[in-house]
This record gives sequence, C-alpha cells and structure tokens, in this order.
Amino acid sequence: MLVPSVREGVSVAEQATERMVVSAPPEQCFAVVSDVDRYPEWAADIKQVSVDRRDAEGRPAEVTFRAAAFGRSTSYTLTYDFSASPGTLSWKQTAGDVTSKLDGSYTFEPSDGGGTEVTYLLEVELRVPLPGFIKRRAQSRIMHTALEELKARVESSLTT
Repeated sequence: MLVPSVREGVSVAEQATERMVVSAPPEQCFAVVSDVDRYPEWAADIKQVSVDRRDAEGRPAEVTFRAAAFGRSTSYTLTYDFSASPGTLSWKQTAGDVTSKLDGSYTFEPSDGGGTEVTYLLEVELRVPLPGFIKRRAQSRIMHTALEELKARVESSLTT
C-alpha cells in the first residue's frame, strides 16, 4: 500500500512496503537481487541495465535502468548500498526522467518454514502529478515485479 510521506504539510513521496515468503535461503534471495545485470531476464518491466560503476568487490555500485512505466519508457540511475549485506540491499535514485525519488530496499530474514521472508520497501516521488488510480496501478505492478517475479526466479534457480 502506498503511504504518502509528509514534509511541512506537503505530500512529497509515496512509500510502499510488502512482504512475501520465498522457498529459498536468504543467501539465494540476496544473490538474485544483487545480480542486477540479469534483471531483464526475470523482471518483466526492466528492458535494459547498464552497470556504470562497480565497488572494490566488483558489485554494482551505480546502475542505470531503462524500464517500462506509465505506458512509456523511463530511465533512472540508482546507487546501491551493500553495507548491510547479505541481510539487506538498499538503493537511492541519483537521476531519473519520470521519478525524482525511487529509493528502496530488500531485506531478507529466515522464516519459520525454512524459507526467507523478503520485505520490499520503496519510496517514490514522481516529477509529474498523476491521478491516484494510475499511481496505485503502477505501485501494484512494481510490487508484483519486486516480489512475485523475484520469488519465481529464486525458486526456479534452485531446481536448475
């Protein structure tokens, strides 16, 4: 669910959080999420990924994405933070044409059933105001990709 953030009485961003249990260990979930080069293989809306900079360990530090959004193509650049890995992978947007903020994180916690509870948090601020129903539809699609398609990718990688 999108929840507006408020700063001095003005809605500036919408925040969404969703959770899902994936039938795989946290390390496997983290491995799939941190392999951003392969997102176009499993994340339907991600059309192209360009790793612009890697950190000293070879992990993607700054990445530019081209994605389908709001019936058009959009581009944005994220800077990744691996400081809490492998329990959390977070990012902040540094550039974008449709969004001015696209900050978020994945958190991976072992679940009682032997899998992983994945928590996805996303804070979005658009450059152009959109009607609420369009925002909700976009939020639903982002959450679907972030969790359902991640779950399918992680669980299928265990059997191959």
